[in-house]
Amino acid sequence: MYSKQKNMPKKIHWGIIGLGKIANKFAADLQLADNTLLQGVASRSLEKATAFAGKYNSISAYDSYEKLANDPKIDVIYIATPHTFHFENTMLCLRNGKAVLCEKPMGINSTEVKAMIEEAKSRKLFLMEAIWTRFMPAIEKMISLLHEKTIGDIIQVRADFGFKAELNLESRLFNKNLGGGSLLDIGIYPIFLSLLVLGIPSDIKAMARMTETDVDSFCALLFDYESNAKAVLESTFEVNTPTEAFIHGTKGTIKLHRRFHQSNTITLFKDDSETVFELPYVGNGYFHEIEEVNNCLRNRVNESSKLPLDLSLNLATLLTKVQTKIGLQY
Repeated sequence: MYSKQKNMPKKIHWGIIGLGKIANKFAADLQLADNTLLQGVASRSLEKATAFAGKYNSISAYDSYEKLANDPKIDVIYIATPHTFHFENTMLCLRNGKAVLCEKPMGINSTEVKAMIEEAKSRKLFLMEAIWTRFMPAIEKMISLLHEKTIGDIIQVRADFGFKAELNLESRLFNKNLGGGSLLDIGIYPIFLSLLVLGIPSDIKAMARMTETDVDSFCALLFDYESNAKAVLESTFEVNTPTEAFIHGTKGTIKLHRRFHQSNTITLFKDDSETVFELPYVGNGYFHEIEEVNNCLRNRVNESSKLPLDLSLNLATLLTKVQTKIGLQY
């Protein structure tokens, strides 16, 4: 009995800052992870925090982020506030000795992300950007197929992400003060896929359509690479698009089915045949990144090998370059 107890994985105590739509889905998936406890949640409203805590079995509810960051029982904090608050919320948690999983984009620009990474490294604390896509079973399978050179050399990535949003200029999607615009909200997914598959482009072309609040409602990108591969990427709040991704190689194609950033299905097209892989994710899909964070903390490593901090910094650098090209300034 003693040895069994000794070998049990360490229970990870989580906190959540920002209790909106994504936080609800994330908290539900926390319940599915073994040896995982929701220790505390925080909102500017105690009433909201208390209701959220009751719904997802949180031990504590706080009316300030500072109180949560100071809870000695919390190991790691998930930050799910609007984009423009990610930097200050992450720095608050790191400075209070907490590991952090920060919702994407990690920062509004590469300067913020670089500072966050430096802070985490100086304090020897775990930090990861919450790009749940990276940990989905479908993406893991895609990476495996690419490593095996199943489709040969990659020559093109095509990915789109679009939905028709209600034009409410005060909403998070269109409010510049909250980091609005399609690029940071959904364009990050096609860009991340291109970075994961092809690396850093040698040249970037970008065009956008801007709203009266000076954020992009549509963004189209063409990336060029030293290998002569290309990436054709698109994000929009104006229309519903297929939201699929294709990776074309010299020997075949991999399709990530709708919606590619959380796909359950990929198809391999090769030698005039199709092979379909059904790869369902667990819960709402956040379970897989939760497991990655838990494993990193239990193994006492301060960054994920699957989503290292250099990758997040490269992503932030790409996003910042695109912002400059389309005249998007926060």
